[in-house]
Amino acid sequence: MQIVRIPTPLRRYTAGKSQVMVNGLNVSDALQDLVSQFPDLKDHLYTSDGGIQPSINLFLAEQSIHKKQDLEKPLQENDRLVIIRSISGG
Repeated sequence: MQIVRIPTPLRRYTAGKSQVMVNGLNVSDALQDLVSQFPDLKDHLYTSDGGIQPSINLFLAEQSIHKKQDLEKPLQENDRLVIIRSISGG
């Protein structure tokens, strides 16, 4: 299993959990498992065409996951995937 770290603004969709255990062979699988556990997250993580929302930053072992092909990066047992939500405004 892998761990997904949930940012504070999205915890309302994970019953207040800051970390969620997921299963997946790659980043995409892990995110799909996360959304299957917490369906209300889907619209906050994904665009209507299935891409990652521009306001969502993903990191795996401090490496940015920002391209579609990066979602296919394989995961190891106990990997930690971190979601960071961009803050905008002025």
